[in-house]
Order: sequence, then structure tokens, then C-alpha cells
Amino acid sequence: MSIPRHFANQLARSFTKLMGGEASAGILLIIVAMLALIVANTGWAYGYHELFHHELAWTPISKLDSLHLWINDALMAVFFFVVGLEIKREILDGELSNAAKRRLPVLAAAAGMVMPALIYLMTTGTKPPLAHGWAIPAATDIAFAVGVLALLGKRVPASLRLFLLTVAIVDDLGAVMIIAVFYTKIDAGTLYWGIGALLFLAGLILANRRGVHHLWVFLILGFGLWYCILNSGIHATIAGVIFAFTIPLRPLYHGDSMLLRLEHALVPWNSYVIVPLFGFANAGVALGGIGLAGLSDPIPLGVALGLFLGKQIGIFAAIVISDRIGFAPRPAGASWVQLWGTSVLCGIGFTMSLFIGALAFPRYPHLVEEAKLGVLLGSLLSSLLGYAILRMAKTPQAEQPD
Repeated sequence: MSIPRHFANQLARSFTKLMGGEASAGILLIIVAMLALIVANTGWAYGYHELFHHELAWTPISKLDSLHLWINDALMAVFFFVVGLEIKREILDGELSNAAKRRLPVLAAAAGMVMPALIYLMTTGTKPPLAHGWAIPAATDIAFAVGVLALLGKRVPASLRLFLLTVAIVDDLGAVMIIAVFYTKIDAGTLYWGIGALLFLAGLILANRRGVHHLWVFLILGFGLWYCILNSGIHATIAGVIFAFTIPLRPLYHGDSMLLRLEHALVPWNSYVIVPLFGFANAGVALGGIGLAGLSDPIPLGVALGLFLGKQIGIFAAIVISDRIGFAPRPAGASWVQLWGTSVLCGIGFTMSLFIGALAFPRYPHLVEEAKLGVLLGSLLSSLLGYAILRMAKTPQAEQPD
């Protein structure tokens, strides 16, 4: 029996085909970042700021009274929902479901988060408020990094792409945990909203356990979960991940699963609408207020060095040590130079780093702007060097064995 083609899935597949695959998602983010910088540093800067930050004349949700908040708290909840779906699928039925296969990516991702944070703190010091940004360079942008990798085509073995994807997924899980633990403030006055969120979560878990296959049931309960968390003091995007973990992966009566159907339908919209819109709304840093001399300030320098140096040092060192001591072998068919280049690409932190930067300095807008500058610089350097290394690296067939 063939699986029926649902309209949303058909539209998503057509959108992906139209946009040209993985490379186009990374290219689109580059274009969006450049446009945001241009607009923020020209005569359009005032209009750009007003568009995203001016209070809306009317909003159905009082907490979201600007377009910027709708993007960061509502659309990005969808982004985190898709990330959560990918993480759940990988843990239950992917590369992270096998203990032997997940050893190296998990260790590499952990080292690739710790080292950037340490470099950031060594650059900025440990005193607040600067120290609050320690997690900004700890994240890897999947779409950007995989997009650059896709531009290289067959020069890069499939094992490296799989390794990069797995590291980035573990990285995203770590970033979500960091946001939940370190960048969430719960107000005692919003306790009732927290109780409401728990009730909606219980409903989602019950629907999963009872085998409910009606998507609308999950969507209604998921919206209730998001709305309660939005008002509880916990960052609303966490609701996206929690909601995703309750979506069933088991096959439905017609062969596919609710999780796979949702993931296939939403990934293109995530890559080509939500993330670019978030990037355009958040990457526009006014360089005139900082200047080139500002690149040497603690936050831009710490973020840029954390992404550019910390990521590659942490991840590549984890690969080398794991391989040498027999803890986990390096990806098959990949040379050490290619592994170094891939480690450098993990220093592209665009989406998640910009998001954490906004959370790290809520009362210091100028520090958020400095963090943006560091993210853009570190991501640019990582993408250029990573691409150059992988472009010039010998193919596995041409390389002599160790």
C-alpha cells in the first residue's frame, strides 16, 4: 500500500527542489546576513529598526507586541520544534541510537562547546555582565555549515557530512539545555502559568501513550503548552523542543509517522523562511556605533575567537584523542586534513549564537550588538577557512594510508 501524498509534504518537497538543496540554505543565510548589515548601516537603518522593534498597533498576544518578539518567541519556537523532532528521531532511530556510533559525535560536540566557552571567558573575564555571554560561541549553525559543505560536492566523503550533521544535532541539544538552565528566569508570580504548562504537557504525553493519531489534538495541546511557557518566565522557544519530544515516531496505519510527516513538511520552511527571517531581523548591527576598533573589545573578540579557534581546537582534539586511544575511530574515508576542515566549519554559529546573544544581555542592547559583530566575524572566518581547507585537501582515494 503506497503512502498518500499530503499537500503539506508535497509543497515542502517542491519548495526544497525549487530552492536547490542544502547548499542554497547556507547561501541564503549569507545573503540575508549581508542584507541586514547593509540595511543597518545605510539610510534605511531607522526604517529597519522601526519595522522590527516598533510596538504593534494590535497584537492577539500581549506579550508579543513587536514583530521582533513574534519572530524570536513565536517563529523561533517552530525552529526549536523542528530541531527537537530531528533530535528525537536521531536518538530513537538514527546515528544517536547506537552507542558505538554516538561516542565520537557526542564527545566532539561537548569539546566543541566547552573550548569556545573557555576562550570567551579568558578573553572577557569572569565578571558580569560580560561573562553572561559565555555560551554565545558554543553553538553550530547546521544549515550554514552543511550548506558550505554541500558546495564542495564529492570532494568531501559522505561520512564527513554525516559526522557534521550528528555533531550539530548534539550541539543543538546542548544549546537548548544551556538556554533552559542558564538563560531562563522563573518568576514566582507566574507559578500558575507553569502549572498550566505541566497540565498541557501531561495531555501531550497521554495522547502519545494512548496512540492518538489526530494531528489537531497535538497542535492544540502544543499551542497551549507554548502559551503557558511564554507567560511563565521560561523562554518560549523551550516549548518547541518539549512539544517535539511528545510527537510519536511509531508508524501510523498508513505506514509513515506523525513525527516524520511533520519534520518533512517543516524543514524547508525552517530553512528558507523562519531562519532567514530571524537572521535578517537579528544580524543587522550598526557598525558606526562600534567601528572597526570595536572588534578588539572583549565581547566581539571573545565570541569571534571562541567560534573560530575554540570550535576547531575542541572538536579536532576530541577526534584525534578518541582515535588514538581507541575510544572511537575517526569517520571512515576521511583524511586528517578533511577532519580539520570540518572542525573549522563547526565554528559557523550564526542562528543559535545570535539567539543566545540576545538572551545573554537583555538589559544591555549595546552588548547584544557587539555579540552580533563577533558572531558574524567568527562565522565568516570559519566558513572561509573551512571551505579553503576542504577545497585543497586531497581526496581519500589520493591520500596515502596512515
